[in-house]
Amino acid sequence: MPPCAESAFPETLDAEEVSTPESELSRRTFLAVSGVVTAGIVAGLPRVAVAQTSQSAPQTFPVSLSINKQMHQLTVDTRTTLLDLLRENLDLTGSKKGCDHGQCGACTVLLNGRRVNSCLTLAVAAQGAEITTIEGLGDEQHLSPMQKSFLDHDGFQCGYCTPGQICSATALIEETRRGDLSRMSFETGKISHPEITDDEIRERMSGNICRCGAYPNIVAAVRALTSTGGAA
Repeated sequence: MPPCAESAFPETLDAEEVSTPESELSRRTFLAVSGVVTAGIVAGLPRVAVAQTSQSAPQTFPVSLSINKQMHQLTVDTRTTLLDLLRENLDLTGSKKGCDHGQCGACTVLLNGRRVNSCLTLAVAAQGAEITTIEGLGDEQHLSPMQKSFLDHDGFQCGYCTPGQICSATALIEETRRGDLSRMSFETGKISHPEITDDEIRERMSGNICRCGAYPNIVAAVRALTSTGGAA
């Protein structure tokens, strides 16, 4: 082959031959640095794990709670909610865990007569208050007026939300006696001991969800006591 043809079509070179020392150094540096960083991370994992463990270690606190007129002395994790204490520590399982976010009302109990979501109430924050659960309102032999009204008006279906509904309705009766107002009171303009209409009952019970849809009967059960002025 003539020289001109040889120079026009140079012999193909291998990829290794094309690589420059500078690019080879770059790869080696990258691999070396990566190895050092990886080794450092692995070596540091135990320390990270220990730090996380120490930060999340539970802190306990002694509490004295009056529940259904009985005193209870317990030592609980400071993160324990009132709902978990009732169910897990005292076996008072009438209060139900529904959403665990304070949205359904199944966990409603009375704190000094005021209804609260026990899933959002820390047990240590309930010291000094009188706590009343569904078990404290009445029993099978001696039903409270509100419990009896729910039975008479069939104010439930599956019954899961019923303890919270009854506790909330019991507090509602006391609120109306005190003349407490609701959003409906301001909408109707009746802000001095407003009449407890069905709309008032629905508004005041709106924090308690019944997934079975027994709302008409629940309203009837509450109305039966608000219209007669009977005790809850």
